[in-house]
Amino acid sequence: MGQLVAGVWQENEIRTLDGRFQRPATVFRNWVTADGSAGPTGTGGFPAEAGRYHLYVSHACPWAHRTMIFRKLKKLEDAISVSVVAPLMEQEGWVFGAPGTEDTVNGTRRLAEVYLLADPKFTGRVSVPVLWDKQRATIVNNESSEIIRMLNSAFAAFTDDRVDYYPAELRREIDAVNDLVYANVNNGVYRTGFAATQEAYEEAFRALFDTLAALEERLATQRYLVGNRLTEADWRLVTTLVRFDAVYVGHFKCNWKRIVDYPNLSGYLRDLYQVPGVAGTVHLDHIKQHYYGSHRRINPTGIVPLGPEPDFAAPHDRGRFAAQDTARASSRPSDSESRDS
Repeated sequence: MGQLVAGVWQENEIRTLDGRFQRPATVFRNWVTADGSAGPTGTGGFPAEAGRYHLYVSHACPWAHRTMIFRKLKKLEDAISVSVVAPLMEQEGWVFGAPGTEDTVNGTRRLAEVYLLADPKFTGRVSVPVLWDKQRATIVNNESSEIIRMLNSAFAAFTDDRVDYYPAELRREIDAVNDLVYANVNNGVYRTGFAATQEAYEEAFRALFDTLAALEERLATQRYLVGNRLTEADWRLVTTLVRFDAVYVGHFKCNWKRIVDYPNLSGYLRDLYQVPGVAGTVHLDHIKQHYYGSHRRINPTGIVPLGPEPDFAAPHDRGRFAAQDTARASSRPSDSESRDS
């Protein structure tokens, strides 16, 4: 583990405060927009164009995984190219090469070199995902939650997919769900696994499983996190769920329950995994090799367990909610019946 300090790579430990894991804020916060105007943060000058932008990702990383799902769902594979780092992160941080790919845009060997191309004096963590602008030779953004919103809407001219995963009328509810899930689940597994004191571990552990219990209850009465419409909130959660039983239960000591022990959450996970194209974005080999092989403070031997082998392709019953919606709609009186009553 390490980071860049004024452009120089330095080894350091995972950051904690009073034993509690502290996730550093992402730094590059510009936006690609349809017309190149400035987004919610940063400056303008990044118009959506086919072939102009490149994603740097890790198949192991849940944050990067979000962007690969959106790239697939929005049919942007021909518009946005991608390079994949190798799963094992050691003294030099993320590096390119098998079983990942080469850096096909800048020809670098380490992801840190990409950051230095954007800012030779950069200070901070070298994280994925990274959205790179080939034309301006710089990083546009390295915040996954913002990149998926760009992929959702900015590149509409280059795809025939018109599904909106962040519809205006649902944004308030989506944002509220995202806040809960990010703090206690997405980042909660890291707060649990990287805790440096018993108190910090138990605090994060209880928040994690209290939230999973609440999500299990929520999903008992609706197919997705925001009613029966698939939104970005679901894709933000699912990349943590897909790693949970294989990694977080054992490696991060998140072992009160497995996802398979929650009937609604496990069915929901299988439902999303089975959305066309999503299964191809899941790489359990990269996931397990990264966590068990890279975090030597947690797993000093680097031994990667052979199990478990989750069956995300197994049948689920989440389609029952669509049937319920159809039944409710057919039972409602028509407009003429309403007027006659």
